[in-house]
Amino acid sequence: MPNASLKPGRPNSSRRGETGFTLLEVLIVLTIIALVAVLVGPRLIAQLDRSKVTAAQVQIRSLASSMEAMRVDIGRYPTSQEGLDLLVRAPSGGRGAGAWRGPYLDADVPLDPWAGEYAYIAPKDEFTRPTILSLGADGLQGGSDLAADIRYGDAP
Repeated sequence: MPNASLKPGRPNSSRRGETGFTLLEVLIVLTIIALVAVLVGPRLIAQLDRSKVTAAQVQIRSLASSMEAMRVDIGRYPTSQEGLDLLVRAPSGGRGAGAWRGPYLDADVPLDPWAGEYAYIAPKDEFTRPTILSLGADGLQGGSDLAADIRYGDAP
C-alpha cells in the first residue's frame, strides 16, 4: 500500500526534520583545523624540545647529586671504566669497595630524553669533578640552541 502522506509534486515531508552537514560545511571546518595546526603546531613542538632540555638538566643534576653522595661514602669518584654504573652496582674491588652503601639511584641509570646514554668523563685529579653530559637532540658533540650538549662538571 502506497504511503498516503506522499503526494505527487510535493517534497517528502518526512525529510524536513533530518539534519546533517553539507560537504561545504565539512570542508570549511577541515580548513580551519588545518590552519590552526599550521599556526600552533610548530610552537608546540618547540615547547616539547625545550621541556626535553629541562628534563635532561634535572636528570644530570640528580645523577651528580647521587655521585656526590657515593663519593662521600667511598672516598672517590668512579673511574672511566666504572662510569655511572657505579651508582647502581657495587665495585668489585679496589679503593672504597667495602664502604659502598648503594645503590644510589632507585633504578638503572636513566637514558636522556632523546633515548641516548649519558656520557661520563672521570676527573683528571682529586681536585676536579667528573663530567656528566648528554649530547642533546642531535646526538653529536657540540651543537647550539636546543641541540647543544648539556653538561655538569669540570671537564671542557
